Amino acid sequence: MNEMVTLREEQSEKVLQTVINEKTPAIMSYSSRGKWHVAKVVIVDLTDGNLKIDSLHSNKKQYPINIQVDQPVGISFKHNYGKFVFDTIVKNLEPSFGQSTECNSGGTIVLACPETIKVVERRSYYRVEVPESLKVKVLLWHRSAKYDSISDTNSRQEQNCEYCQGKLMDISAGGAQIFAPLKNEKSESEPNDSTITNVEDLNFKKGQFIGLRFTPMPYETPITLSAQIRNVLPTEDGKGLSIGLQIVGLEASPEGHQVLSRLIGVVGKYYKLNQNGAKQTKDEKVANLV
Repeated sequence: MNEMVTLREEQSEKVLQTVINEKTPAIMSYSSRGKWHVAKVVIVDLTDGNLKIDSLHSNKKQYPINIQVDQPVGISFKHNYGKFVFDTIVKNLEPSFGQSTECNSGGTIVLACPETIKVVERRSYYRVEVPESLKVKVLLWHRSAKYDSISDTNSRQEQNCEYCQGKLMDISAGGAQIFAPLKNEKSESEPNDSTITNVEDLNFKKGQFIGLRFTPMPYETPITLSAQIRNVLPTEDGKGLSIGLQIVGLEASPEGHQVLSRLIGVVGKYYKLNQNGAKQTKDEKVANLV
């Protein structure tokens, strides 16, 4: 159920050709000037070990794709029963008709055909609430260009930046919902860290890319991610903000795939804990009626 499956070579080629024929939209994630970006693209050709993709500009306000030859990128798309992901590199930049060869011109991008394609069941991308028995704290901070690698597991102190604390409310392999109180109240067990600040001071806004770090289970090592803010809304009681996040960059490297695999496992664990908790509550209600 909760695992990534690697396709065989002949399966990969068949899936790519089907996606090309059906003009299935895809998402390309890449790092530019120290920050993660995502762009809507469509795969248009598979020839001689090369993939060609064109950007899908949904509106004139969309930023141009600013990438370079030999740059690593990640591609993901939904097809049939799952979400397919792979990492590769940019081999060439070709202009569309009437365009220059500048990397941000919006022309055709030539990618190396991926060595492997991995597929994740769609259910891993459904949001799962954090079990009531767990209190999962989250650290949030603005991304630093110096530490923007998804494989970087250094602590936020090494980034020497301000951060705020929040609580993980739900999560999937593709996103998360965080509750951040307007005023942080540190417990006695927490260090006297001057970099802790209130969420309002960090001024998070829709569209920004931020970093987050959390420990899924008490006995596990932390997970560090990059994410784009999808929405920032005040809670009904007015005591905090609800921050919706889209996780980015995991498709663009083997290290990112490992993190994605961990997230899939976290979603599975939380789902089972919630199911067991619901069953236990039901059994208790039945027992009380007897």
